[in-house]
Amino acid sequence: MDAALDVLRMIRFNGGIFLDAEFSAPWCVAAQVTPEDYRPFTRVPQGILAYHYVSAGRLLLQVGQETPLEVSAGHIVLLPRNDPHLLSSELGIRPISIDHLLEPTSAGGLARIVYGGGGETTRVQCGFMNSETPCDALIGVLPRVMTLDVVEGAARAWIESSFRFAASELVAGSVGTPTLLARLAELLFIEAAQRYLTRLPPEQRAWAGGLGDPFVSRALAQLHDSPERHWTTQVLARQVGLSRSAFAERFTDLVGMPPMRYLARLRMQLAARRLSESVAPISRIALEAGYESETAFNKAFKRAFGSPPAAWRREQRALHEPDD
Repeated sequence: MDAALDVLRMIRFNGGIFLDAEFSAPWCVAAQVTPEDYRPFTRVPQGILAYHYVSAGRLLLQVGQETPLEVSAGHIVLLPRNDPHLLSSELGIRPISIDHLLEPTSAGGLARIVYGGGGETTRVQCGFMNSETPCDALIGVLPRVMTLDVVEGAARAWIESSFRFAASELVAGSVGTPTLLARLAELLFIEAAQRYLTRLPPEQRAWAGGLGDPFVSRALAQLHDSPERHWTTQVLARQVGLSRSAFAERFTDLVGMPPMRYLARLRMQLAARRLSESVAPISRIALEAGYESETAFNKAFKRAFGSPPAAWRREQRALHEPDD
């Protein structure tokens, strides 16, 4: 875990707030940060992280087919890989592109959206961040969505007040906030990532030891980004520029297990999350986990968790159902 925290301490971010939106129920928008959003603030970066701060009301955020996440006022939601996503007041509403709703702004001003059916109001400030320090390995092992409560605790009180100040300055057309936004974005990401890392159970922290190594960290990022690919130790070694034997030894020493055993465990962890958080069919989850055969997936899952996927899913839902 120290290796992961060391990587966090080395990261330096730039960032900005580019949109102040007011939605009224019912509403649903399709969103993703684009080059046009951050071009006024910085040169086009190689990779960006998106975030939304819900300052009033509530919303649902959904990435792909994953279970929607409810985000209430006082929370910031971060998307480390800037995945396309939906923001909405409720499920089942046809989305509209957020780009079609932007109101014209003066140069350097904050873009605005006012949209919806006139019901319950939700206020959202949208931003981005990008790192001057390469952090692909760390981004690769983080979840697609992370949330941060900015209401509780002294540090989060500072985040909330700073975010409100930066947003109000941008609404007024001030250009004096870039440094504040950069530091705020940096703090946001580090706070969220550190909380995520420290809450992982020990068996899911095996990758942390490899983040400080340029070869192993690159391999970890690729495994986490595409766990469904037909990886072999030889293919991974070729990708990072080492011989098979040198890579396998390096990976095993730093991570604590051989690459293919790590991949098998990663696939099972991701499959378990999908089973518990979505209603996707087991055949699709098996394919996403890198198994062409549902039968092979069922056997591997039972070895890892003690129950077949369907039974395990029922058990998890029963555990989380409220008592009558």
